[in-house]
Amino acid sequence: DLVESGGGLVQAGGSLRLSCVASGLPFKDYVMGWFRQAPGKEREGISSINSDDDATVYADSVKGRFTISRDTAKNTMYLQMGDLRSEDTAVYYCAAKRGISSSEDPKNYAYWGQGTQVTVSS
Repeated sequence: DLVESGGGLVQAGGSLRLSCVASGLPFKDYVMGWFRQAPGKEREGISSINSDDDATVYADSVKGRFTISRDTAKNTMYLQMGDLRSEDTAVYYCAAKRGISSSEDPKNYAYWGQGTQVTVSS
């Protein structure tokens, strides 16, 4: 299971930190990713972190504003979000993909959390 938390309502320019706790899978063996889906839009991959070397990938839309990290000892992944904008409003999902190579394609991820709502007011 993957369980996200940390979403909420924030003003533009503000910050939030999302958490994703994994249980029932060998966390260290999985690539972890953050995705988001706004109403009427497709699910978008925004960041991922490799299982072997913690290398990270970011979508251009969040690069320089969001930071992904993972704490293997706690089976937890984080997404620190800063300089939030109204266009960041979406349901944010964490996902897990077995292997070592990251991917921004949702189809490559087998495990998903239930999502947490992030709303940025302008």
